[in-house]
Amino acid sequence: MKLYSIIAAGVALIAAASCCQQAEQTTGENQVIENIMSRRSIRKYKPVAVSRDTLQTILECGINAPNGMNKQSWEVRIVDNPAVMEEIQTMMTTSNPEAKPEMVKGCFRDAPVMVFIANDPSYDCSPIDCGLLSENIMLSAWSLGVGSVCLGSPIRFLVNSPEAMAKLGFSEGYTPIICIGLGYAAESPEAKPRDWSKVKYVE
Repeated sequence: MKLYSIIAAGVALIAAASCCQQAEQTTGENQVIENIMSRRSIRKYKPVAVSRDTLQTILECGINAPNGMNKQSWEVRIVDNPAVMEEIQTMMTTSNPEAKPEMVKGCFRDAPVMVFIANDPSYDCSPIDCGLLSENIMLSAWSLGVGSVCLGSPIRFLVNSPEAMAKLGFSEGYTPIICIGLGYAAESPEAKPRDWSKVKYVE
């Protein structure tokens, strides 16, 4: 009987602790929500490298994003070497004579790391998969103190450059769809307003 009482008291204590913890999580600061709401698009970066260990964590979070039927219908290429980035920009400029070198360079925002993402056009939900992958990359980066910017403009120059495409080495059939710049922020932009009129409950 005494043993039963001790066990019952222990169970009650665990249950009480669990309830308190849940209450704290409900009423206290939610780190996930804070991370989402504080993230900003960064367009000015410090000339500081992001370590491969940090990038590995960010990319692991990226590829663990939800994706249709687990097809993982994307490929990712990372450029964190300034010399390689300059080489790719030169290739892109050569293949796009209408674009000035500063235009091509400027569209990368001088981010120390560039993540190139390509999708599989044979799968109609692949762009969605790439979007989910991208969001995971940007949010996990921000949680580690690394800023990010989602870029579409470099893609227009990239797809016209066979040399740059070959350098990135995407598999046959895969098409670049988006770039993400990563680096330590040299600015603190304010949040831009969001249009709540586009959000409606259906009754």
